[in-house]
Amino acid sequence: MEFDVCIIGGGAAGLMASVFAARGGAAVAVIERNTAVGRKLLRTGRGRCNITHDGSIEHFVKAFDFCGRFLKHSLYEFSPADTIEFFAKLGVKSKTEDDGSIFPTTGKAASVKNALLEEAQRLGVKFIYGRRVESIAKDESGFTITAESDTIKSKSVIIATGGKSYPALGSTGDGYKLAERLGHNIIKPVPALASLVTDEKWLTKLQGVALGNVKVSAKIGGKKILSTGPMMFTGKGIGGPAIFEFSRFIAEDLSSIAGPLDVLIDLLAAESEEDFRYDLSEIANANPKKKVLTYLSSILPARLAAEIIVQADVPEKTSFAQFTKKKRGKIIQLIKRLSIPITGSAGFAQATITRGGVDTKQIDPKTMQSKITPGLFFAGEVINADGPCGGYNLQIAWSTAALAGKNAADVISS
Repeated sequence: MEFDVCIIGGGAAGLMASVFAARGGAAVAVIERNTAVGRKLLRTGRGRCNITHDGSIEHFVKAFDFCGRFLKHSLYEFSPADTIEFFAKLGVKSKTEDDGSIFPTTGKAASVKNALLEEAQRLGVKFIYGRRVESIAKDESGFTITAESDTIKSKSVIIATGGKSYPALGSTGDGYKLAERLGHNIIKPVPALASLVTDEKWLTKLQGVALGNVKVSAKIGGKKILSTGPMMFTGKGIGGPAIFEFSRFIAEDLSSIAGPLDVLIDLLAAESEEDFRYDLSEIANANPKKKVLTYLSSILPARLAAEIIVQADVPEKTSFAQFTKKKRGKIIQLIKRLSIPITGSAGFAQATITRGGVDTKQIDPKTMQSKITPGLFFAGEVINADGPCGGYNLQIAWSTAALAGKNAADVISS
């Protein structure tokens, strides 16, 4: 089999790249190791598919921090606004939610996947299912891709295999090995946007308890890391948006530090510690007979409040008249500066994204083409680029894939 452009991976980036390459006039093939495309795409946004986020390109560049400069050109070439328009033309309208996240109005990730697949098929893209790419060889005429029993010839190749998160859905890091064999440096992949794990048994009793606004912080190497937002206690530790975002910034450190990382959580982020201390004093003076647990249950989830007084060694029936200064200080510490020794993350099996991947220094940001192997392109999570929760990572997939697909098609006419 011979094609102009061969795309390895049929996820979000692979599908988008196939559309842009085919629109550029190329004969395109997508090799997908699963029996269907877009399996991980169907899981994004809890099945709703957070296609992008509301904000300017500069906002995105800032949100992408370490990789923002690399991604800037691709964002200008295919912006968040372009994403919305692209899907609208394919019949998938979108809506913006209060936090800026943008979802299809259908509320179903399947509508996004189906729109991409149908457009690719309309453009004549050939899909080769159930084949794992074992090698890519480059010669003067182009590339030879070996995928089990199949051999495919192609003038250009796009690696869009994703990272290592959700390996059950096919993301097992194949793209890293293929890129490395072609001379590329791989930044160590680590799980990011993931729940965090602790050995503190009392916290695991709180599984399912959620908080709407917390502040999470830690100091690593003299640098303070901070994240805010909702969180939830899990069976093994802590999770939720604030924790996922926090995990993104400590992912590399968690994989290398010895011993647990001390993480502090402010369970009442909307109120300062000074104000909270004052409130407790005022309530003690005005309502000495009121139970401490009753009050704490009015400002925190009941299960959490009950566990807090246990950890502070405050008897359940303790009233504010019996609430000693020492016990009050312990309660304040547990609520405003809850210390959790984090031993690791939930791992690739549950991580939303992978941090690490193909070194961006070896990729041309204006084309997504390899600086080492002409005709080889990269798109999506296989690249060492990631962003926060809320549609940012899918925008990386769309922007890098659109650029890679367009330029891979241009290779055949140059």
